[in-house]
Formats: sequence, structure tokens, C-alpha cells
Amino acid sequence: METRRKPRRERGGVYTHGPYEARGAAMTATPPPSRADLDRPSPGAVLAESMTEAAERRGRRRDVRPLGRLLPFLVRHKGSALIAGFWLAVSTMASLGLTITARGAIDNGFAQGGADLDVWFLVLGANAVGLGLATALRYFYVTKTGERMIATLRQALFGRILRLDPAFFTHMRTGEVLSRLTTDIQMVDSLLTTSVSYALRNVLTLIGATILLLIVSPKLTGMVMLITPLLLGPLFLFGRKVRALTVESQDRFAGAVGFAGESVDAIETVQAFGREASARARFDRAVESAFAASLRRMNARAWMTALVIVVMFGGVSLVLWLGARDVVAGVMTPGALLQFVLLSVFAAGAVGALGESWGDVQKAAGAMDRIDELMKAEPSIATPPHPSPLPDPPRGEVSMSGVSFAYPGRPDLPALEGFDLTVRPGETVALVGPSGAGKSTVFRLLLRFYDPQTGTVRVDGVDVREADPGAVRERFAWVSQEAPLFSESAIENIRFGREDVRLEEARDAAERAQALTFLDALPEGFDTPLGERGRSLSGGQRQRLAIARALVRNAPILLLDEATSALDAENERLVQAALDQAMEGRTTLVIAHRLATVLRADRIVVMDGGKVVEEGTHAELMAQRGLYARLADLQFRTR
Repeated sequence: METRRKPRRERGGVYTHGPYEARGAAMTATPPPSRADLDRPSPGAVLAESMTEAAERRGRRRDVRPLGRLLPFLVRHKGSALIAGFWLAVSTMASLGLTITARGAIDNGFAQGGADLDVWFLVLGANAVGLGLATALRYFYVTKTGERMIATLRQALFGRILRLDPAFFTHMRTGEVLSRLTTDIQMVDSLLTTSVSYALRNVLTLIGATILLLIVSPKLTGMVMLITPLLLGPLFLFGRKVRALTVESQDRFAGAVGFAGESVDAIETVQAFGREASARARFDRAVESAFAASLRRMNARAWMTALVIVVMFGGVSLVLWLGARDVVAGVMTPGALLQFVLLSVFAAGAVGALGESWGDVQKAAGAMDRIDELMKAEPSIATPPHPSPLPDPPRGEVSMSGVSFAYPGRPDLPALEGFDLTVRPGETVALVGPSGAGKSTVFRLLLRFYDPQTGTVRVDGVDVREADPGAVRERFAWVSQEAPLFSESAIENIRFGREDVRLEEARDAAERAQALTFLDALPEGFDTPLGERGRSLSGGQRQRLAIARALVRNAPILLLDEATSALDAENERLVQAALDQAMEGRTTLVIAHRLATVLRADRIVVMDGGKVVEEGTHAELMAQRGLYARLADLQFRTR
């Protein structure tokens, strides 16, 4: 009934998962700023503060326990993991075997005038060929196992994200969620497909080389053991710092991505207000901040690598000098010294490589910590252990009794207070009232995006808190004011209402929604991709396509939230006729300001301040000269 368009949907809610709690805004009479409102004075400060707190929280962790979350995914693919482990062991033994065959070639190949020289070098060559084949198979199976685990992790994480209720997304931005789904998982991917292979190989090489070193020369091996603590010191000294700086860099980069996502999402608003330079400057600052954190991490890691190399090669030189003196004294054979040198190089290289791998492990642990926050997140709206079945066939009846609800972020401002509503099967009820009266909240409670603090919401006589949320939502077809679409084709957007819809049914629904003409005019007809959020279509076209999507759902209850708000007068008349046809035999709740929709309702419920203040037909309410009549008079005067 108002002339001004309704603001975007009220948002709010507290979402709790583990130790984290997020607060959303309650619905108020004055609509809250949207995400695209780039004129807010301090979103960067708020973001920096939250990202810093997250970095400090994860930076205090002294272990890599978050990587333990990967064990269930490893168990799922244990067959490939066992094969990878086998070839990992074979390639390591082949690598260490080179030192044995090289010693034999030196000590025995030159004996008897070199009679056995060709044989020993053939053995050495065969050893090298075996090492190459085993390394190739190790790489294949380790990489295959890692990629398979990552694919399963991605699927599990996205499935978890889809289960989270809308309250969760009031405190975590889309860019942050996508960062964990892409960048963070890519870090874990690098660990599983590359770093873990090298790390395990180097661990086995270090163990095997140490055993052989003790056999070849216990005295020289003792000297190597004295050098080992000097190698481990820099690893532990700088490793903790590298991990903390890595997490800080990840958080700051995620903040930059989150801001960029918001700006691109609201690109028209950014350009309309001439805020390109401001948005660019803010993004530049976020990127530079992330780069500065990365620079500190690289500096710490460079010093760690330098110290390891200096100590490692200095120690090897000392051991070589002592070994050379033993050869001169006849205590060791030249082949034994060569084997010891090779084994020392293998062992030292393994220790140095483990230092690099440890940095990758810490980096992946930080990423897995962030992923784990999403994996542990539980929706506040969940299926009860023993859900009550909804009656079949459906009746299409909804009721709300004594419902009081406030978005948890603002418990002092209730969106509904002592609200009662009963809609009988096949009845059409219109909800009208000023913005902020709680109309959209009614829809959110019926769809069970939230649960009321007090009172009961029933669908077909069943308390929605005792039913499966999916089963409850199957009873509804919803056309929202914003009409969100997907970048897929028009036919896929219609099939989003019901997956098994045939093309003929989709065309029929589009025709009834007055969308067939412009859909057939698209370059590829119904198969034309619509672009991100369907932006290749006008607002009215998107709205009509959303109505077609609702029509194919064949749900017993139809929810129309300003479904004709984006249409001109002619299209509104045509779509309204289609909606009238769709309403036949269905229970329909309509949120509308325009009189045309209200006049067709069996009953009009007038809301104000989260309560029902008037109820009746159009003529009855006009006669009462209350809020409804004032809103109607205001609309008439502006026409």
C-alpha cells in the first residue's frame, strides 16, 4: 500500500559454532545498511580487527592437530594410500641402494684389473632404472591419493556450507567462505600432493641413511649426531614464527578477497556513487597489508633456510676431513668413504628438506584450522533425531500461535510479538503494513530459517521444530522480492524449482509467467546462459523467470513477497492473471503494497510493530478507517 518500495530483507541472528559467536542486526523500522553501502566509515577497521583476532587465535596454536581432520578422508581412500606407501618405501630403498652399489663399484670394480668393473656399473645402472620407475610410481599414487582426498574434502566442505542456515552468513562474508573453499584448500592440496610425499620420503631416507651410517662408521656417525641438534634448533626457533606469520598473511589476504567480492557484487552501486577510486585505494591497502605480512614470513623462512644450510654443509665438511684421514690410515676403504659421503649427503639433504616441508606443514595446518571452523559449524536449524512426518497428501494449512521472535543480535527489538495467524487450505491471505512490521519475518519463520523464541509455527498441523526442515520447505514455493537467479541457462533456472521438469512444462510455466516471449528471443533460447545472478536480464524479466520457477514446483503453499514489484503496469496485469491461476487450489500468502494484489485476497492481515492490528476484507478495513485505510489513502493520493 505504500508508494516507496520495501527495503531489502531484514537480516539478523546469532550464530554459534564452537567458541565463536556472531551477531546480526535485528529488523527495525529503519532498514539496516546493505552490504553494498560503501560509504560506511569504518568497515576496513572492523575487518582488520576481526582478522587480527582470528590470526592471534590461530597463531597461538603450537601444534598441527588441525591436520588430523584429514584422517577420515585418508581412511576413505586407504587402498590408494597403501599402494602409495609401498612405492614410497621402494623408491627410498632404491635411493639408499645407490650408495651400496656405488661402494661395491669402487671397492670391487677395480679389483683384479677391473675385470668386474662392467658388472658393477651395470648393477649401478639397474639400480638407477629401478629408482626412476619406483619414483614415478610413487609420484603417481601419492598425487592421486592426495588429489582424491582433496576432492572429497571440497565436496564435504561445500556440503557443510549448504547446510548452514542464513544466520551463519550474517557474520561471515561470502568472500571469506570462498577463500576457505579455494585458497585454503589449495594449501592443503599442495601438502597432500607434493610436500607430504617429499616429507615422508625424507623421513624414510633419514632413518635408512642413519642405520647405514652406523654400520659403515660408528665414529663418523657420532660426529653427524652432534651436528643434528644444531640443525633442529633453527627449525624450531623459526618454525613457530613462520606459522604465525603464515596465518596472519592468509587472514589479511582473505580480508582483501572479501572486500573485493563485496565491491564486485555491488559494482553498479560503486560506479553510480563514483567510489571506484575509494574502493581501489581500500583494496590496495588490504593487499599491501597482506604483502607486508608475507614479506615478514619470507624473511623468517629465508633466515631459517640459511642457518640450516650453513650448519649442514659445515658439518659435512668436518666429517669428510675426518673420513679422509681414516682412509689414509687404512681404517676405511675408499668405497666405504664414498658410501658414507653419499649417505651423509642424503641424511643432511633429508633434514634440510624436512625443514622446508615443516614450513609447508605449518602453512597447511593454518589453512586446515580455517577450514575446520567451517567443518565444525553446525546449523542452528537442524533435523531432529526423530522428525515428525508431515501428512500426505498435503493440506496446505499454516498457523502461527503466540509467536514472539527477535533476531538474536537485537533481543530488545522484537520483530514479532504475540503474533497469531491461521491460513486455511486454499485461502489467500495478504500481509500488509509499513516497512519493518515483520511481514518478511513471517515468511522466514514459515520456511524455518529461524525458530521463534516463544510460540508455535505449524505446517499442516505439525510443529515445524519437530519436522525435517527439508520436508517443511518442500510444501512451499517462494517468490522473493529480490528474485535471485543463477548464471546457468534459463531452463536450469526454472528446473531449480523442480529438477525433473521437462522442457514442455518449463515452457508452459514461462508462458503463464509472461516470460516465454523474451526467453525465446534470447540467442540460444532456453539454453542461453544468463550471466552472474541473471544480470543479462532486466529486473522485470528476472522476476517473471522467478515466478516461472515457483510455478513448476507444484507446492501446496505459495509465498509471494512483492512478486510483482519489479513489473510495469502492463506486465503486472498479465503476471497477476497468471498468479491468480497459480493460486487456484493452493494456499497463498502475499506480501504486497499494491492494491491490485490485496483486492484479490480472501483476507487481509494488517501488521504493525510485529503484531496483527487489523484483519478483514478490503471493504471492511476501509470502513474501520484505521492503519490500512491510511495506507490506502496515501497510495491513492500519490497515483
